[in-house]
Amino acid sequence: MSELLAAWPAAVGPEIARNAWPARFQRDGTLIVHTKDAVWGFELGQRAAEISERLPGKPDLKFVPGPLPEPGAEPIPATPPGSPPVTLEQQQRAAAWASGIEDEELRELVARAAALSLARRPG
Repeated sequence: MSELLAAWPAAVGPEIARNAWPARFQRDGTLIVHTKDAVWGFELGQRAAEISERLPGKPDLKFVPGPLPEPGAEPIPATPPGSPPVTLEQQQRAAAWASGIEDEELRELVARAAALSLARRPG
């Protein structure tokens, strides 16, 4: 997710980045993007294919109203300090592994742990 979050502002531009932000991956690998409101969600949904082409891994996108980061807030790191970077492909693979877990919070924790494990795996 860190690679995607780093690419997001340049891929969508400052106006969209202030009003829409990647939130999480669904079980099927679709990237959920929170938007300021339903109007932004609708408008960006019309441009989903165009935006996806500019993002690492070209994920399917779904725009829904939801909480956005506070302006100037430090994003939560996708990986703990000192950990190797996790690629989008590793995150999607880990999300697929955890997809059978019904509890959303547990599913996300397991997917994060699996992605970190994949990133630490040698070569």
